[in-house]
Amino acid sequence: MTKPILIQMLIFVAFLSACKKNVPMNFDATLQPPTAEKKTFQLKKHEDIRIDPYYWMRERENPEVIDYLERENDYYKKMTQDTESFREDLFEELKARIKEDDNSVPYFYNEYWYITRFEKGKQYPIYTRKKDSLTADEEILFDCNEMAEGQEYFRLVGMNVSPDNSKVIYGVDLESRRKYTLYLKDLISGAVLPTEIKTTTGESAWALDNQHFFYIKKNEETLRSEWVYRHDIENPKAKDLLVFHEEDETFSVSVRESKSTEYIFISSYSTLTSEHQFVKATHPLDAFQMIQPRTHGLEYSVAQYQEHFYILNNDNNATNFKISKAPVANPGLEYWEDLYPHREEVLLEDFEIFKDYFVITERQNGLEAIKIQRWDGTLEYFLPVDGETYSLYGGFNPSFDTTKFRYGFTSLRTPSSVYEFDMETQEKVLLKQSEVMDKNFNPENYVEKRIWAPARDGVMIPVSLVYHKDTTPDENTPLYLYAYGSYGATIDPGFSSSRLSLLDRGFIFAIAHIRGGEYLGRSWYEDGKLFKKKNTFNDYIDVSKYLIDSKWTSAAHLHAIGGSAGGLLMGVVVNEAPELYRSVIAAVPFVDVVTTMLDETIPLTTGEYDEWGNPNEKDAYEYMLSYSPYDQVKAGYYPNMLVTAGYHDSQVQYWEPAKWVAKLREIKTDNTILFLDTNMEAGHSGASGRFDALKDVAKQYAFILQLEGKID
Repeated sequence: MTKPILIQMLIFVAFLSACKKNVPMNFDATLQPPTAEKKTFQLKKHEDIRIDPYYWMRERENPEVIDYLERENDYYKKMTQDTESFREDLFEELKARIKEDDNSVPYFYNEYWYITRFEKGKQYPIYTRKKDSLTADEEILFDCNEMAEGQEYFRLVGMNVSPDNSKVIYGVDLESRRKYTLYLKDLISGAVLPTEIKTTTGESAWALDNQHFFYIKKNEETLRSEWVYRHDIENPKAKDLLVFHEEDETFSVSVRESKSTEYIFISSYSTLTSEHQFVKATHPLDAFQMIQPRTHGLEYSVAQYQEHFYILNNDNNATNFKISKAPVANPGLEYWEDLYPHREEVLLEDFEIFKDYFVITERQNGLEAIKIQRWDGTLEYFLPVDGETYSLYGGFNPSFDTTKFRYGFTSLRTPSSVYEFDMETQEKVLLKQSEVMDKNFNPENYVEKRIWAPARDGVMIPVSLVYHKDTTPDENTPLYLYAYGSYGATIDPGFSSSRLSLLDRGFIFAIAHIRGGEYLGRSWYEDGKLFKKKNTFNDYIDVSKYLIDSKWTSAAHLHAIGGSAGGLLMGVVVNEAPELYRSVIAAVPFVDVVTTMLDETIPLTTGEYDEWGNPNEKDAYEYMLSYSPYDQVKAGYYPNMLVTAGYHDSQVQYWEPAKWVAKLREIKTDNTILFLDTNMEAGHSGASGRFDALKDVAKQYAFILQLEGKID
């Protein structure tokens, strides 16, 4: 036997050995999984022909589609029925850690204290307010438990009280498609007024005359936020005035009030470009004025203080952003004056304006810092914070004339905490820390740290980890590895009481801060999108290899999870490196990349070209096709997999995970577990009730605990 052949044989034997470790445990192997009918459908683009035998699953109302989804659900249920009681116990365990009769931290705005509270045994929040004092009588604005009665899904958003405190606008979604119907409630009489506006974003902006408000209509088919209308509450049946139409299909639009309430902003935005218009809130019938017309690649956001706009922007190659100001009277780019310059090593993320103070949130080396300074320049300092890996963020600060700044802090072992910091005296008060209803919980029982893993191109990838102090990491330690890696979304380490069910059973939980997010600045995002998208996938695989090589875990105990665009990540890694994982959970995964991005009728597609590329262009098509999980399914080994979908999902249509699972069943050659669990009532975010959502978590945890033989 020649040496190259011998090496190949040894590699093959090692691979089979790794696969044997992934043979499923405690599942009923006698049950046969469902099969989906194949119907040849040809897709042609750039002279390339793809055959999609499961394209027919896009027919939402087709009884065959419903039948297939229900057969998959039935298979999942029967295969896991022996652990049903454990899942129920696990759900009760998760639920028991939640303080059921809980209140938010009250905040004061425009003469009222606003409080959100939950009552024991109830799924939904109750929104309340109290006039002037916290000792005043409670006024219930909305009891969502009553409003949700008889509904399989319920969500209330966009609660916006009029300047005179007499009325409130709110949006309701009963389908989980993020299409909100706007209503108007009279807070004096308690009556819901005749206003009823369908297919909106749920957001609104009041004019100071208490008569007019602005809102956004969505396109019924694409769900793109497209039109800005003005509504007159004194003439609710009259045709609302179209104020602005965002005609560019790659842009969406939003509307909001300035913090001072002096102005109303219309914002148009795509992945790489933004544009803002404004009108005085005292003159809602006037035409909106432009701040700076859109220029491809120019991103900016706007706040107002006195006679100036303050602008977070990336003009003139400010990759990590800078802060400028411009007079309201002349707000165009030529009048922008830089206040805080661009820095290569620091990402400027946000800022908050108060009457006497300016607060800036920035990020360096992955960690956030909050800088506070007086407008007159007499005081400047950073808010003190400690930790190796954490999440620090500005809280809800609606009041303008105050020295009190609220901020949030959490880490992998520290429950979410809300502090009030006096910017004048520099004293802080802990207003609330989420209670963990477990007498045995102690943050000191858990170890949290950040490590750095080398990627194949030499870049170091940060990884945040947490585990119980009694757990000794080694090749027998189960590890649950999460990542997202798209849209510049930074996944900061945060606490989860549910996660304790894994940590207390000997798991390590880790977040891979891979390229595609902004954890290490804007360039971290730029290096994980478009024609650099494969960096995202390679980073996750390389982190996985490092964790195995460094004996944090082994391939027999490494479990991967990602959702939505993170589900795309899962789809790629199981095609590219299936031998590294005992199991993979892909939640509502975006896996049929090319077909979806070629269909402009699918919600949100056109606005994503700057993230993934436009496959109508041949080079983008070929690059996307080279990693698209659905198109790259191949014969061979795949790890144990749990795939979830939402029948009403508006972000990732249910047929993407359904088609993917059907194709995997057809082509993969192993005996590992593959489940498709479709929530027939919910959408992208899953169940709407706070307890029902825990049932999804219990399913995911039970899946990996069963594979690890840790079913109690």
